Amino acid sequence: MTDQRLNDLELKFMEQEQSLNDLSDIVNKQWEEIEKLQRQLSRAGDRIETLEEALPDGAPVEKPPHY
Repeated sequence: MTDQRLNDLELKFMEQEQSLNDLSDIVNKQWEEIEKLQRQLSRAGDRIETLEEALPDGAPVEKPPHY
């Protein structure tokens, strides 16, 4: 009885450990994706700023009609 109980506990522990490893991998992938998106957003913001600076002084920035 004790051996079976110990085996059951070891199996549950291994399953939990695998689940934690899987979750850790998912979190790492999501973090990498977040960092990638932050870099893209930063570059887009830089491009917008460059385009706005290239406008003649006093030129109104018109919003598209759907705003």
